[in-house]
Amino acid sequence: GPAVVGVVNKKTVSTFFGQQTEQTGGGSGIIISNDGYIITNQHVVEGATNVTVVLNTGKEYEAKLIGQDAKTDLAVIKIDATGLSVAEIGKSSELEVGELAVAIGNPLGQEFAGSVTVGVISALNRSMNVQGRQYNLIQTDAAINPGNSGGALVNKYGQVIGINTVKIGGEGYEGMGFAIPMDEAMPIINELMVNGYVKGRPVIG
Repeated sequence: GPAVVGVVNKKTVSTFFGQQTEQTGGGSGIIISNDGYIITNQHVVEGATNVTVVLNTGKEYEAKLIGQDAKTDLAVIKIDATGLSVAEIGKSSELEVGELAVAIGNPLGQEFAGSVTVGVISALNRSMNVQGRQYNLIQTDAAINPGNSGGALVNKYGQVIGINTVKIGGEGYEGMGFAIPMDEAMPIINELMVNGYVKGRPVIG
């Protein structure tokens, strides 16, 4: 729980009349080092002019964007702090359908910070196309809502085995949440921490 934080994204946008206005969005993040490195979804920090991290104690820090990767929807940010609670990373490859799954995050923003929902691993290796991006995801029926993005999906040992990222919503749908498996996320996260981007991707222009 203490290793899951709130991530507040502030961005400046221009109105139709050319005026500047500030929009605020939010999500969740997971502390992976006691000196302030935090992982979250790329869509949580996309376009941000300012990112603030809120610890479970309520303390706030300005965050620096270390790297982001739109293809995998992963990002790394950092705050200037030490002695932080760190999440233990588990192996998503060892998951089995039907075992306990716990989602921790901030559904609907800071008002409900640190909310815990419980379910099971509904399926593994779900291939999904989300806004033109192809993902291989863990499916769970633990309740995941807007604001949970970037938060932790945890196994029965309290280890983070997924990063909550998307849900299927709307009338007639229930219990359809999805998370990025940690075994696939960590190589990307490590590259973002070291290089600030993912090497080896072909580009045009």
